[in-house]
Amino acid sequence: MNEHHPAAEIGSTPPGDETETDRLERNWAELLQELRVTQTGTQILTGFLLTLAFQPRFADLDQFQVDVYLVLVVLAALTTALGLAPVSLHRYLFREGAKAQIVRITNVILKATLVGVALVLTGTIMLIFDVVVGNTAGFIAGGATLVVILGIWILLPVLVHPDRRP
Repeated sequence: MNEHHPAAEIGSTPPGDETETDRLERNWAELLQELRVTQTGTQILTGFLLTLAFQPRFADLDQFQVDVYLVLVVLAALTTALGLAPVSLHRYLFREGAKAQIVRITNVILKATLVGVALVLTGTIMLIFDVVVGNTAGFIAGGATLVVILGIWILLPVLVHPDRRP
């Protein structure tokens, strides 16, 4: 049976016959797919945070909760901007022969965006539990969220890496 390769799914050249241009185009397409998912999630989370300040119960927050909220709003906005940065980069460098730089920089930006998403998600869970149940529950829920995210986003890929297969 033929070994299945993801490149075959999108109709690109088999890995052994792939040119540098083909590889860059495939990498760019893969990054765009990841960016689409990340941008949607980031924008939804940012929108959720932006609406909180207009809820009646917002006035009941203590200073710590308000400070956490404001940090989360800024972090969410920066993460959203970071997640959109590859679009601007591509638009500016389009047809300038800079695909390798675009792919390399977008890869770094996407990793930084994931860090931002992890922090915003963790902080949002912490804030919600803090408001609903209390400060201790907030820290526990935030910490647990961060552990789960790190497990899924870092440990899982390490465990399934092809070099680790028996």
